[in-house]
Amino acid sequence: MNYPKVAIIILNWNGWQDTLECLESLYGISYPNFQVIVVDNGSEDESVENIRQYCLGNIRITSDFFLYNPNNKPIELLELESNQNSEYNNESLILIKNVKNDGFAEGNNIGINFVLNNLDTEYIFLLNNDTVVDTNFLNELVEFAQNHEKIGIMGAKIYYYSEPKKLDNRGFIVNTCSGKIKHLPNSNSEDPVSVDYVAGCGLLIKRRVVEDIGLLDARYFLYYEDVDWCLRAKKKGYEVFNVPDAKIWHKIQPLKNRPLSSFYYGNRNSLLLMKKNSNLMRILFCYPRFIITKSLFSIYLTLNGKSKESITVIKAVYDSIIGNYGFKKLY
Repeated sequence: MNYPKVAIIILNWNGWQDTLECLESLYGISYPNFQVIVVDNGSEDESVENIRQYCLGNIRITSDFFLYNPNNKPIELLELESNQNSEYNNESLILIKNVKNDGFAEGNNIGINFVLNNLDTEYIFLLNNDTVVDTNFLNELVEFAQNHEKIGIMGAKIYYYSEPKKLDNRGFIVNTCSGKIKHLPNSNSEDPVSVDYVAGCGLLIKRRVVEDIGLLDARYFLYYEDVDWCLRAKKKGYEVFNVPDAKIWHKIQPLKNRPLSSFYYGNRNSLLLMKKNSNLMRILFCYPRFIITKSLFSIYLTLNGKSKESITVIKAVYDSIIGNYGFKKLY
């Protein structure tokens, strides 16, 4: 296999500890031709300074997944503002500093736009900052992509960071009528498999597909933007596949610790997904059922002593009905 260039975009928001562990795992992979772009999404902590110090070799990373490598430091660093283009000089790490938190969708769009305008790459890879990667993950994804012309988006096999042998997902099946997402059946199979969408925490997309279908929909702000992207690609005739030999470990929050933002954006955006990806007849049929389901869910939360969560679900549904998208301040 030749090694086409891959731009890897990592979004950071007040999470420099996770980001540095993610970066250290990336700089240990076997794939030889990649460019890392970190978009700092308006962090209010010491993220930017600590990324600088890591690149200088002044912060040593400890992890159960790899050994720290002092020999690849210092890492060349280029710092840019979010609206700034640059003459690219082969720096190992590009840090784009956004002035505010624009959410997962628009934060990644800033990185994607930079790649499209400045870098000669065939692939773009979205990677959550709270992940670590297998040394061969990118080889597996790119080789599969190179061998399948019609496949536009590929996803890695995602494991739990806290339980490294436990599988989280291999991609998902989407019901656009209800907005519900289900794990892929028979996920123990070791063969690449077609899915409706792969999680944005580890998603490889061909550059030409981005140029065809456009960027992530910034209205989602957080959650479901990756679902929407994959469905848009499929509508254009591209296939979406999970590649099981590409492995990533993700720091997944337990359901009992879900923040209010999860209740809000998850419920609001599932309705937006339905609106965008269903025809009029299906929307007329599904819309009332969706409202009833969310109302029952809100009642269930109230009965279980989660009044804030219940109110948040109601606000989410209301905002989606009136088309109030983007960022929402919660309590």
